[in-house]
Amino acid sequence: MNNNIQGEDHQPKKESLDSRFNQTLRNVQGLLKGRSIPGKVLLTRRLELFDNSGIQHQSPSYQRSYSQNDAARSNDADKYMEGGVRNTNNSDINATVNKLRTSASNIETSAREVKSVMGARSTDSARVLKFTKELSGQMIVVERLRELAWSGIPPYMRPDVWRLLLGYAPPNSDRREGVLRRKRLEYLDCVAQFYDIPDAERSDDEINMLCQIAVDCPRTVPDVAFFQQAQVQKSLERILYTWAIRHPASGYVQGINDLVTPFLVVFLSEYLDGSIDSWSISELSSANISNIEADCYWCLSQLLDGMQDHYTFAQPGIQRLVFKLKELVRRIDEPVSRHVEDQGLEFLQFAFRWFNCLLIREIPFHLVTRLWDTYLAEGDALPDFLVYIFASFLLTWSETLQKLDFQELVMFLQHLPTHNWTYQELEMVLSRAYMWHSMFNNSPSHLAS
Repeated sequence: MNNNIQGEDHQPKKESLDSRFNQTLRNVQGLLKGRSIPGKVLLTRRLELFDNSGIQHQSPSYQRSYSQNDAARSNDADKYMEGGVRNTNNSDINATVNKLRTSASNIETSAREVKSVMGARSTDSARVLKFTKELSGQMIVVERLRELAWSGIPPYMRPDVWRLLLGYAPPNSDRREGVLRRKRLEYLDCVAQFYDIPDAERSDDEINMLCQIAVDCPRTVPDVAFFQQAQVQKSLERILYTWAIRHPASGYVQGINDLVTPFLVVFLSEYLDGSIDSWSISELSSANISNIEADCYWCLSQLLDGMQDHYTFAQPGIQRLVFKLKELVRRIDEPVSRHVEDQGLEFLQFAFRWFNCLLIREIPFHLVTRLWDTYLAEGDALPDFLVYIFASFLLTWSETLQKLDFQELVMFLQHLPTHNWTYQELEMVLSRAYMWHSMFNNSPSHLAS
């Protein structure tokens, strides 16, 4: 084994850091393949009822897959931490580093031994049962729920889990129904007080803001027909205007309209079956629509409370994170960083939209809720972790970027080739982000020149 380690230590220095990370990722996936210990497992899209779980599925459009291809996807998620939790301590990191230095042959041997114990299907089943156990308790331990949610939530459990992760629903099950009822009534009162009034009772600034929201709603997720329904746009308008009036420090900022859409889809899935392409909000009662809007409003409020300076004047929070992204990319992939700088392209020119809309405009919409499982699991640490996700996202095209001139870079980054992406590509982005976060976030000197 020492010889193997020495062999790895003397690899040519010209090998890119990204390629070493990808090799490391494959090795870790092989080592952890099929283990039943707590950790992160991808939940994909074919729904299958486990007879022993007693779970009733509400949204057949979101499904778990147990195909051979998805077995690899489960391993993509297993790699994150399948033996640890998100906030790994120093000793855990050291142990992980030592594992990563094991030779490829030894890792593959271990993988073959572990694989015979448990496959992807039973691992997914075990995770579903873990979610069920966590959600069935009288007092939910939110940190354990975050640990599970980081790698994906069963879609039919997603509405309840999101409400809990955001602190909108209390962890005490005895109080939950009463709190939700009260908050939904409070939202209705706000709509009546601020939205359902004549323009004569609004200030000029409020009228201008409402007009801007009315313009932006039809532009929201334009490639998904569901969002072009008039009633859906009216719901978006009510949520956004009410939120903006209640948050005068920022008011409405373009891009916040995108942030409502994952909440709207997830909470609608409690009432509508099938594919989103077949959904019609007109099938719902006004009471159900009000409840959905209220849940979206309060969850949006909870999300943005942790990043208020992203949407205040001049959006200083986003500018700060874009600077961190530039520094991180320079450290991870210096050739890309140098090429972008040599071409005169500023990170702010392309990354501002990423932070402003949290990648909703950059990836296929059917992947957004899976991405947001990880966002919400991060909690208060989300803004800093976004830097690592976006660095991983950008460096997906490291080799391509180095071949483009300024105009080509601008066009490429505005229209990234993600339209054919599946969960596998998204999981790879998240896996790299997690590894880089583990290496650099608690060791700022590693980012120094």
